Amino acid sequence: MSSKDQHPSKDKDISLENPGRVRITVIVSDWNNKITDSLLEACVQTLAKAGIKKECIMVHRVPGAFELALAAKWSIQTDNPDAVICLGCVITGETKHDIYISQATAQGIMQLGLMANKPVIFGVLTPNTMEQALERAGGKYGNKGQEAAQTAIEMLALKSSLGMQKQSIGFGS
Repeated sequence: MSSKDQHPSKDKDISLENPGRVRITVIVSDWNNKITDSLLEACVQTLAKAGIKKECIMVHRVPGAFELALAAKWSIQTDNPDAVICLGCVITGETKHDIYISQATAQGIMQLGLMANKPVIFGVLTPNTMEQALERAGGKYGNKGQEAAQTAIEMLALKSSLGMQKQSIGFGS
C-alpha cells in the first residue's frame, strides 16, 4: 500500500478481547535513530491506547535493521510475547547495500512469523531519502510505528476470532 493511502486499520474499531493480558515485544533498530525513536514512540502510544499495559510492552534495541529478525527470535524464546513488532529504517544510499539489508530483513521477519506462529510485524521503512523517512515517522504520511502497532492488534484480534490458542512452533512455549 502506498504511504499516500491511509492504513486500512485506522478506520476499523478493532479491539482485543483482554488487552490487559496481551504481551508485545518491540524490537527497534538504533540505526537512523532519529526516525526509529519516533516510530517507537508512536508504536508504544498506540499499544497503550489499545489497553495493553505498559509493563506488558517489552522494548529491545539492536544496532541495525539486519539484526531485527534474530532479536525477535530471541525475544519469542525469552519474553514469550503474543506478537513482536520490528521497527527500523533503511535509507537508500550510494551502493546496493540497502537492497540487501531490506530484502534480508523482510525475509527474516516473515519467516520468523511463520515459524513461531505469531504475528511478527514488519515496521521497517525503506525510503529513498531522509526527507521521505521523516514524512513517514510523524510527518505528512503519518507514523508507520503507529501503523505497525495497529497491524499487530488486528492480527491478534484475528487470531482470537479464529479460536487459535497461544502456541509456538519450534521455539518452546
